[in-house]
Amino acid sequence: MTFQIGIGPNNRKSAYFDATVAEGVACFSVYNHMFIPAHFGDPEGEYDALMNGVVMWDVAAQRQVELSGPDAARLIQYLTTRDMSKTRIGQGRYVPMCDHQGRLINDPVLLMLAQDRYWLSIADSDIALWASAIAAERGWDVTVAEPHVSPLAVQGPKAEAVITALFGDWVRDLRYFGFKQTQLGDIPLVLARSGWSKQGGFELYLQDSSRGGAVGDGKGRRRALWHPPRCAQ
Repeated sequence: MTFQIGIGPNNRKSAYFDATVAEGVACFSVYNHMFIPAHFGDPEGEYDALMNGVVMWDVAAQRQVELSGPDAARLIQYLTTRDMSKTRIGQGRYVPMCDHQGRLINDPVLLMLAQDRYWLSIADSDIALWASAIAAERGWDVTVAEPHVSPLAVQGPKAEAVITALFGDWVRDLRYFGFKQTQLGDIPLVLARSGWSKQGGFELYLQDSSRGGAVGDGKGRRRALWHPPRCAQ
């Protein structure tokens, strides 16, 4: 039996969508209600580039859930099983999140931007709704929102050389999960040493979604080559 799967208006495009299409993406998946590139038609070549070179990938579907306000830290600690008391501004943390029965429901990376402001870079589930409900039922003074932030991954053993060439030698001093507010030209970004591959790399959190084309094609379109394992077909 032959059938089709319809894609409706609830599935959003990322800030890098046009650049990804221009580079010849062969397949998209849906992740957090957004299109995410699955592959570019050469999985073996894409994997080799990740293992031995450098790749760039649109991971804007890893949506950010922002918690801000006087009780933001309190909510973060309630949501995750980790002790967050020693987390510092400019530091990221892997923060598993469980439901009331102890079942894992998400495993985001947390970025502490200020004492009262955090981002959760989430996997595929509606954590904004979960966090909002908990904050409301406990009466905490915290705002839960989805900021216009779009991560772009640069991964592989040569990723550091590429990012250093773009931003400067200070990049080499970033510890894993460390991040810094910076700019690429006049484009505001948060640059973090993090990502989904053990080869090492970085993620650029674009804060101006209208500039996705400029970042995504690098004014010369460095082709995105590989995808996170969770998106493999």
